[in-house]
Amino acid sequence: MLFTGRFSEGGYGNFDLYISYYTPQGWSEPQNLGSSINTEFWESSPALSPDKRVLYFSSNRPGGFGGSDLYVSYRQPNGKWSAAQNMGPQINSAGDDQAPFIHADNQTLYYTSDGLTGYGGSDLFLLRKNSKGEWGLPENLGYPINTIENEGSLAVSADGLTAYYASDRSDTRGELDLYKFEMRPDIRPNRTLYVKGIITDKKTKKRLPSTVELINNLTRETLMKIQTDETGEYFITLPVGKDYTFSVNRKGYLFFNELYELSNKQADSVYRKDIALQPVELNASLVFRNIQFATKSFQLPADASIELDKLLQVLVENPTLQIVIGGHTDNIGKKADNLLLSTNRAKAIVDWLSNKGIDKNRMSFKGFGDTQPISNNATEAGRALNRRTTVTITRI
Repeated sequence: MLFTGRFSEGGYGNFDLYISYYTPQGWSEPQNLGSSINTEFWESSPALSPDKRVLYFSSNRPGGFGGSDLYVSYRQPNGKWSAAQNMGPQINSAGDDQAPFIHADNQTLYYTSDGLTGYGGSDLFLLRKNSKGEWGLPENLGYPINTIENEGSLAVSADGLTAYYASDRSDTRGELDLYKFEMRPDIRPNRTLYVKGIITDKKTKKRLPSTVELINNLTRETLMKIQTDETGEYFITLPVGKDYTFSVNRKGYLFFNELYELSNKQADSVYRKDIALQPVELNASLVFRNIQFATKSFQLPADASIELDKLLQVLVENPTLQIVIGGHTDNIGKKADNLLLSTNRAKAIVDWLSNKGIDKNRMSFKGFGDTQPISNNATEAGRALNRRTTVTITRI
């Protein structure tokens, strides 16, 4: 939980941002987010992106464009937050810009401003990311949401259909009242879906706290990293209409890397993806799920590095490990051709690892052609399963 607080000890100034973690014993002692975020001035309204990698907040520190501005900070690989950056004059105004709310789609941000063109005091605005991941221009949510009075602190439901905010308009029962409204289609965030699961040891079924990495198969870009809880459970919110590679790396285990096709799944639904990790042990084996060679080709596809980088990490972490790469085909074509093709495909992976610095004496390769099918070659789906490349541990 992120919150704004003012404590007698350990602060940097007026109000700072703090974090507390929920544990089996309850909420942990609050921790100040540090000098990269907090100053001697006023920091407030923290909003954490759904992938927990980006923090938005408001501050009235010097160097801004008005009273309070919106700032952004990025979580670094070591877990620390980067130095906060002003979100710029395209977003911030000469007035007060506050109360950012980043939706679960990670593409739509709502906030409050009294300096942008509006209907009265402070109004509600939205920002959308473009295809390059850049924020567009602020859009006023319009009347009757905004009025001649003050509106602020918008929060939008996960399905994007309902929103809640505070206002001091004339029909309030006090200084500020809470209101809700149904979101017009033009101001709704992108639709999302949810994936949950548990990470376990494949042999013992023990639950494993781990990091789940989601990768864009087309760009090979890491879209988000999610840390499971202490029991190995995770819950991820994702935009609809896309496929993702789920990747898990944990020391002492072979990597997990598998394409999860979500592009045709319904919005606002929950899907399950449990992941069992194979311990690093003699004769342990796995199939490269995402290395799809072109027909009759042994040239590694462009996205092969998504999985091979994970295998490389396992070999670096376990310097005595020895492996054999196995190549397999379906039964289409001549047996001799299939044997040669599968051998060359396995060799291509060994060559790639060797070029990355792995000693060739730790690796061997073998082609099996169509001699070891794992599915029926009578169907295309079965043949697709038989066209595979594997890695097996031959020495610890």
